[in-house]
Amino acid sequence: MEDKNDEHKETHVHNSFLSNFILGSQDGLVNVLGIILGISAATSDVRLLFVGALAALGAESISMGAVAYTSTSARRKQYLKEVEREKREMKEVPNMEKEEVREIFKKWGYKGKELDSITDKIISNPKAWLEFMMAFELDLAPVKKSEPVRSFLVVIMSTVFGSVMPIIPFIFLYKNIHMGILASIIISGITLFLIGYYEAKTTVGSLWKSGLQMLIIGLAAGFAGYLIGHFIGAVPI
Repeated sequence: MEDKNDEHKETHVHNSFLSNFILGSQDGLVNVLGIILGISAATSDVRLLFVGALAALGAESISMGAVAYTSTSARRKQYLKEVEREKREMKEVPNMEKEEVREIFKKWGYKGKELDSITDKIISNPKAWLEFMMAFELDLAPVKKSEPVRSFLVVIMSTVFGSVMPIIPFIFLYKNIHMGILASIIISGITLFLIGYYEAKTTVGSLWKSGLQMLIIGLAAGFAGYLIGHFIGAVPI
């Protein structure tokens, strides 16, 4: 017989997955689009365009994945260090730590006997006490042991995904670089909009506003690459 509770289980998008996906896909797409527009402004050689775009894809995906891994590892080490410090303080200066719990509840509006009761309940459970202090005094969230590797994989795959989007049109339009550029901008714009749309759909905010914001920011960065390529390409060597 199916448990009725299973019917009401909520599914949530993991916060780190969302941020890592947006970080990788947006960064990869914007960087490669900027390089494509920059190279195309300086030369009409499609081969150079492919070399530059693919080189950026490889370097960017590995770099972004490595940054995600090291930064997540650093957050985990910081959390574990603070856990040990809190445990030591709970043992050595319990009255001071109890008062810190009390002050947090007081800020939340608890008073009198209710304040004393809820404070005593928290400190009576060492695990609850520790996690309470980590979350509400230090504003730190736990980082699982597997999280650095997970962040690495999500970022590197999303960076590859984003980087590939501006390149796709040139596979079919390599004989017409101008049409390839136009198609690349259109596909990149649609992808950026969908990334922003997905962000708002899984968090809060206007779907269209978030999508358009991501679109404008991404294309503006790509246009900056075009300007650099245009002016440098115009300089005689």
